[in-house]
Amino acid sequence: MWRGLWTLAAQAARGPRRLCTRRSSGAPAPGSGATIFALSSGQGRCGIAVIRTSGSASGHALRILTAPRDLPPARHASLRLLRDPRSGEPLDRALVLWFPGPQSFTGEDCVEFHVHGGPAVVSGVLQALGSVPGLRPAEAGEFTRRAFANGKLNLTEVEGLADLIHAETEAQRRQALRQLDGELGHLCRGWAETLTKALAHVEAYIDFGEDDNLEEGVLEQADIEVRALEVALGAHLRDARRGQRLRSGAHVVVTGPPNAGKSSLVNLLSRKPVSIVSPEPGTTRDVLETPVDLAGFPVLLSDTAGLREGVGPVEQEGVRRAQESCNFLATVVASVGTQSPSDSSQRLLLVLNKSDLLSPEGPGPGPDLPPHLLLSCLTGEGLDGLLEALRKELAAVCGDPSTDPPLLTRARHQHHLQGCLNALGHYKQSKDLALAAEALRVARGHLTRLTGGGGTEEILDIIFRDFCVGK
Repeated sequence: MWRGLWTLAAQAARGPRRLCTRRSSGAPAPGSGATIFALSSGQGRCGIAVIRTSGSASGHALRILTAPRDLPPARHASLRLLRDPRSGEPLDRALVLWFPGPQSFTGEDCVEFHVHGGPAVVSGVLQALGSVPGLRPAEAGEFTRRAFANGKLNLTEVEGLADLIHAETEAQRRQALRQLDGELGHLCRGWAETLTKALAHVEAYIDFGEDDNLEEGVLEQADIEVRALEVALGAHLRDARRGQRLRSGAHVVVTGPPNAGKSSLVNLLSRKPVSIVSPEPGTTRDVLETPVDLAGFPVLLSDTAGLREGVGPVEQEGVRRAQESCNFLATVVASVGTQSPSDSSQRLLLVLNKSDLLSPEGPGPGPDLPPHLLLSCLTGEGLDGLLEALRKELAAVCGDPSTDPPLLTRARHQHHLQGCLNALGHYKQSKDLALAAEALRVARGHLTRLTGGGGTEEILDIIFRDFCVGK
């Protein structure tokens, strides 16, 4: 059995090294090519701008720009006068930080220049770095790509970093930070270790099935571990792609009869005049959409035409589009008025507007209504209750990054987990132990590729293409 375990350990050790030595399509392998530099803070006039380098010539560039001074202590900020190496002209008095590799973000020698954020200062320092032999401007995402290639970040952490940079709401920030902290990668590594153990048991039985020294119940233990892993994978695959919705945004459609206050509610939730409000019925003739931060979740908020028999072809087309928006909606529907969308599978909040017109004694006798919320768009009364109800609905649709397990945030995650689950199904159906072992290897390979890159440059290019220059 130990021979089988040793073989598996050697195979597992070889895999990550192959991934870490793969070259990107647009950048040299870390440590083997040019040193890169870029502005890492935002463009435009600001108080402080951060310019950084990565590569073997970083220390040389720092010495040239701060000559005749030596390198500062590692990871300590030092105030230095920066000079143009060609003319000797002072450029700025800046804080510099020296990060010798491998203890840096990219794993290479790195330098950060914290300069004053005026465009002329930033341009002067960038031009000075460009004049240093061996340095070139960085491509988009090249710093992070080198960090990945050097094993500083796995692929799910890279994706979390990209999501954190693009996060616009509190919920998106929380989810991205959890993924950057490695929660999803740690979960996948735990699953991969489970498969490694099960595979070791199967291969041990293949090698030593007739050996009296082999522990009893080896195959039964592997089956137990595979069944438990199937349950865990199934639970994550049944999350209805909530993590992807949280990245891209949910869709909230406000629909109902004319003059119920739909446009007023959209303006109230978006905190800006998105829709025209008028006492005349049929003011909204089309679907008006606006992105909003709703209770910490990214939302595309849609105002629709009133659901009625239109008096003209334009309004009839608006009603048709409103109904179409509801029919294809897979998230939250906020219905304003007393009518609700016909699709009972949608999540529905029934909101009764114009509560300010009710008498102090409350609503009089009338038809029984389903659970609903009272709101006055005029006075704002009931808005807090509506926002809390929307938050709960959005948390159910997108997941709650504060309490839920790590979510799958990309279709790539879904693909590899489904592939792993399918391979485990082949394992259970296999009558031959060699085929069962191969199924476990395929399943483990999907988990490895989820955190390690998939082995093709095209996949890496897709992941890194949305990074900005300087990151």
